[in-house]
Amino acid sequence: MSAEKMYSRTDAPCCDVKEVHEDKVRFVHDNMPPEDKLYDLAELFKAFGDSTRIRILFALFEAEICVCDLAESLNMTQSAISHQLRLLKQAGLVSGRREGKQIIYFLADDHVRTIIAMGLEHINE
Repeated sequence: MSAEKMYSRTDAPCCDVKEVHEDKVRFVHDNMPPEDKLYDLAELFKAFGDSTRIRILFALFEAEICVCDLAESLNMTQSAISHQLRLLKQAGLVSGRREGKQIIYFLADDHVRTIIAMGLEHINE
């Protein structure tokens, strides 16, 4: 049986020997961001962890749009869209501007556009 088949799908292969490479450990340690930054990064990625929020982000990737149009486009209630938009705003992923009686939502910046584009590229490979 090959070494690859010895592990179940849930197990990650491990080294056959324990040999610590101090230079690599030190390099990783020295370059690790502070814990609060890692926490913020994890929170950012949590915002991407819901298919409804991804659908909203993808819609905003395509066009600036109001809640009414988002709700119609995604076949959801305005209340449900507003709730998810609040979470996306808190995560710094979307912004909005008032135009008369409507709020037009859009991706907060080009970083969000890049994350979505790279995510799509990754899953399409």
